[in-house]
Amino acid sequence: MASRDQALSLLTAANNHADLAVKLSSLKQAKDILLSVETSVAAELFPYLVELQYSPESLVRKMLLEIIEEICFKAMEYCSILIPVLLAFLSDSDPIIARQSIVTGTHLFPSVLEEMAFQSHRQGKVERWLEELWIWMLKFKDSVSAIAVEPGSVGTKVLALKFLETYVLLFSSDTDSENQVTEGNRRVFNISWLAGGHPILDAVALMSDANRTLNILLDFLRMPSRHPGSLTIAIVNW
Repeated sequence: MASRDQALSLLTAANNHADLAVKLSSLKQAKDILLSVETSVAAELFPYLVELQYSPESLVRKMLLEIIEEICFKAMEYCSILIPVLLAFLSDSDPIIARQSIVTGTHLFPSVLEEMAFQSHRQGKVERWLEELWIWMLKFKDSVSAIAVEPGSVGTKVLALKFLETYVLLFSSDTDSENQVTEGNRRVFNISWLAGGHPILDAVALMSDANRTLNILLDFLRMPSRHPGSLTIAIVNW
C-alpha cells in the first residue's frame, strides 16, 4: 500500500508540478514503482497515468509513451486503458510524439498478436481483455495506414510505412526465416500458427489485408513522383 500511495503522489506531481524537471523525475520514479509492484496494484493507478496524455510538455508525453510500452510488455492484460493513448498521440501537435507513438505501436503489435495465438493454443479460447486489446491494435493499424497515405511529415510517414512493413511480414505466407518478424533473435509470429483455426483471427482475411497493405507500399515505389523525394529515398534505402 505504501508503494501504491507513493506512486500516486509521484504521478500527481508529474501532472501538476510547475517545474518540468520535477515532473520528469517524478514520472520516472513512478514508472519504477509501477514496474516493481504486483501488476494488479499497478493497474489501479493506470487511470492517473493516462491523465498525463494531456500534459502540455512534450517531454512528459514522450516519457508516457515509453512507460506505456514497458508496462504493456509486463502487464498486457491490464493495457486496454493505455493503448487508446497511442491512437490519441498519432494526431499530437508535436510530430515527435506522433512518431514515438508509431514506434511504440510497432513494438507492441506483434506481441499482442503473438499472445492471441498462444492463448488460443493453450486455452482453446481468447480471453475478453485480449480480444479488446486486439481491437484497439487494429484501430491503431488503420490510423497509421491513413498517416502513410495522407499528406504530412516525411519523418512520420516513414515510420508509418515501417509499421505497415511489419504488418505485411507478420501475415506473409512465406515461411522463409528471413521474412519473419523477429524480436531480437526470437521469432515472434508466423501466419502458419493459425493453420488449425483460431476463434478470433481469420488467417485468410488477415493475409488478404496484408496483400492490400503491400500494394500501398509498392505504390510508393511505382509512382515516386507523387511523393516527396526524401520519402522515396528513405523507402529505397530500407
